[in-house]
Amino acid sequence: MALQLSIGARVRKSPFFDAARADGMAAASVYNHMYMPTSYGDPAAEYERVINGVAMWDVGIERQVALKGPDAVALARYLTPRNLDGLKIGQGKYVPICNYEGKLINDPVLLRITDDEIWLSIADSDIALWAGGIAGARGMDVYVYEPDVSPLAIQGPKAIDVVADMFGNWVRTLSYFGFAEAELEGIPLILARSGWSKQGGYELYLRDGRYGARLWQLVKQAGAGYGIGPGTPNYIERVESGLISYGADTDDATTPYELGMDKFMDVDQKEDFVGKAALRSLRKAGLKRRFMGLLIDGEPFPAFNEARWELHQNGDYVGYVSAAAYSRRAQSNIAVSMVSTTAIESGQPVDVASDWGHRKATIVPLPII
Repeated sequence: MALQLSIGARVRKSPFFDAARADGMAAASVYNHMYMPTSYGDPAAEYERVINGVAMWDVGIERQVALKGPDAVALARYLTPRNLDGLKIGQGKYVPICNYEGKLINDPVLLRITDDEIWLSIADSDIALWAGGIAGARGMDVYVYEPDVSPLAIQGPKAIDVVADMFGNWVRTLSYFGFAEAELEGIPLILARSGWSKQGGYELYLRDGRYGARLWQLVKQAGAGYGIGPGTPNYIERVESGLISYGADTDDATTPYELGMDKFMDVDQKEDFVGKAALRSLRKAGLKRRFMGLLIDGEPFPAFNEARWELHQNGDYVGYVSAAAYSRRAQSNIAVSMVSTTAIESGQPVDVASDWGHRKATIVPLPII
């Protein structure tokens, strides 16, 4: 008997939920206390669209945490080790957020909407509670809240043409993570060149949930000539591209250094921030494990998997696989994993305790493709 997901008021729906169901949503999970579509029933077609065509995704689960008020920038600076000097309206930044022990607790995209308003487009954790608690404890003049904002993603190599047809060729000039206010048939939006894939695309941040169904239909109509279809943040593409999924790839001890986020941090900046002393100590101590890719031997996996498979080398535990799948482009089973630096430096294969038997794997850098 197929496992069913019960629908109720305790878990929220995005403004696109009903339209997504009408277009064939076949499975969902829960993310940021909301239903997140995870399949439309044809994984091969969904992968093909994001790799070679264009797909539309209900990613309303990417909730925004708004910091509004005179101390909005000061609070943003205190929340992240990323240096925010020169932060401009219209340019987003990928910002690690850590706790006071230097452990990663979210990795949002930060958008400066106005001089005194910043949004954090968050992964799956309650950053509004964290940010609001810190602001209150520090006596900051800032209001932390969740605005009525829900992203709809358009991803794939043909996304740029679809979005240009909808809004004009100016969208082609947006830099990566660049954004601008826009409007479509009176629907208020933030249009950003972003999205959780390496194939390129945009996200339409809907600023009024009443228009969710209408926006879905407008995107569907605009993309019809390009073969657009519904999809979800694609599992296989994300493993191929080495995209980090907070909570799936991380555990309570994960640091941004282990994930290769060094380039997004400035632990020597003059500004204070949460975890500054801890991150300096972690840098000095060096890494004991790193986020890596795997090429896994054997017959193609019959399905993709997001369980924690143990890794061993010469009988010793050396880490875990957090996501694995068969990749046609790599012509191999592949995975993303957290692996000890000892195992990486040995240059030797590791043993994977997969759901389909023990397999040998070669450790490789990310991205795999």
